[in-house]
Amino acid sequence: MSARHISEHPVIIVGAGIGGLTLAHALLVRGIDVRILESAPALEPVGAGIQIPPNAVKVLRALNLETTVTKRAFRPTAIEARMGESGRRVFDIPLADQAVSRWGAPYLHIHRADYITALREALPDGVLYLGARVQAYKQNPNAVTVTLTNGETFEGHTLIGADGIRSTIRTQMLGADTPRFTGNVAWRAVVPMAALGDHAPRPTACAWFGKGRHAVTYRLGADGTHANFVGVVERDDWQDEGWSLEGQKSDALADFDGWHPTITHLIKSADTLHKWALFDRDPLMKWTDQRVALMGDAAHPMLPFLAQGAAMAVEDAYVLAQGIANGRPLMEFQTQRLARTSKVQAASRANMGLFHKRSRLSQLATYGPMWVAGHVAPTLVHRRMDWLYGHDVTA
Repeated sequence: MSARHISEHPVIIVGAGIGGLTLAHALLVRGIDVRILESAPALEPVGAGIQIPPNAVKVLRALNLETTVTKRAFRPTAIEARMGESGRRVFDIPLADQAVSRWGAPYLHIHRADYITALREALPDGVLYLGARVQAYKQNPNAVTVTLTNGETFEGHTLIGADGIRSTIRTQMLGADTPRFTGNVAWRAVVPMAALGDHAPRPTACAWFGKGRHAVTYRLGADGTHANFVGVVERDDWQDEGWSLEGQKSDALADFDGWHPTITHLIKSADTLHKWALFDRDPLMKWTDQRVALMGDAAHPMLPFLAQGAAMAVEDAYVLAQGIANGRPLMEFQTQRLARTSKVQAASRANMGLFHKRSRLSQLATYGPMWVAGHVAPTLVHRRMDWLYGHDVTA
């Protein structure tokens, strides 16, 4: 088949996740033609809850997407931490109004499927190509050509790999990676609030701490109609990285045996529980190859302990589109983003140990100061997050 020449200065994006879709919007508002190649035959309503922190909302606002996303999202009242077994509160820091006044935008919770739907529905027709599985790319001084597994080819000016943690574009550019198993396995589920009764989680972003494990609960939907559960357990006997594998409810209940009824009732009420092993990767030192660049999880995969993986992809999208529009070399995108994304990766990795203190002494030493700060000087907790939530790539 002959190549499709997509306008005079096109950008081809591989992957229709949150990062790829946001990049398409960021390019289109700058008048740059774009095509997204997505391997899935349809964008199915899969996944679970996701957090949209203020640093990502500011990008959505700049792209005129804030309203369409916000109307599908829940705004938590506070950031909260509790002990997993007793439910004893460590801190409860106001968030809803404070996020706007301190960091310039709200903090939101949304189902990943709703987030994807909002971004996709706002795209013009003809941008998204489904069932387009990329096999390889090649380039010359004037263009880059993408070949699909069915033999079809697309030719354009620039290629962006937004194809996630198992990126085909990254593998061709840098070779296969060697991720390290963190020794943690994660459970996730979404449960209707109506099924939870008196044990429903509070309308907060709540982390539950425990020995060798932790959980996170928050509400989803504009009216908080569903509860999202993520539970992370230290394990060394299960290392499948696939995030869509179903797990047994009995295993999840065993992992959180003796925990607060909010957690155990969530697990019991779930129709389906998924689990996946968490792998860590060192920051990549190379994100670009002439006309080709990586972004989001393809460039800097994040552990989920800071809830910033999708937000970093959204920030990437704005910075990358700005550079492309201004005709800057792709390597400048990496220069602009490497330090921040590496810092977020490191902070996410650090939280992995923070949540799982095993001894009473280590729990007291770690969570005691949190309790004091939450009760005596709650603004200190806000201040510790200024570097993250207050950042504005659109400024």
